[in-house]
Amino acid sequence: MLKKGQKLPPFKVPGQDGRARSFSDLVGPKGLVLYFYPKDDTPGCTLEAQGFRDRLEEFRKLGYNVAGVSRDSVKSHTAFIERHQLPFTLLSDAEGALSEAVGAWGEKVLYGRRSVGMIRSTLVAGRDGTLLKVYPKVSAKGHVEKVLADLEGLG
Repeated sequence: MLKKGQKLPPFKVPGQDGRARSFSDLVGPKGLVLYFYPKDDTPGCTLEAQGFRDRLEEFRKLGYNVAGVSRDSVKSHTAFIERHQLPFTLLSDAEGALSEAVGAWGEKVLYGRRSVGMIRSTLVAGRDGTLLKVYPKVSAKGHVEKVLADLEGLG
């Protein structure tokens, strides 16, 4: 996983509309909250996405845009967005290049079982792509509130 102070790697990944997006396409006046999640429409991922949806205006008032990343298809993202009225971009990292480059893809343990997959994590980058905060291996419940409180503390 990348660390605070490192830069996000350059990326160009399709959003739910199929149009490729880069960091500069997504960043807000102060930065970008880029969250990585395992799968559309699973309980934890839905809870996390709804949390970002419900608090999105607060993130934007602080100057941060929000975008989600998973290896799901553009079509899956479109349905997920429509089903849950998600007002932010979901990136389809189908090949996993972005997820692997930031360290959000790797071995994880779920209910005592080891597997390789997307590690629920969040990166907060400033306007220049430098990481201000890194949240590796997070729990969906309460995570959005923690990120928001930390960003409010940054000023």
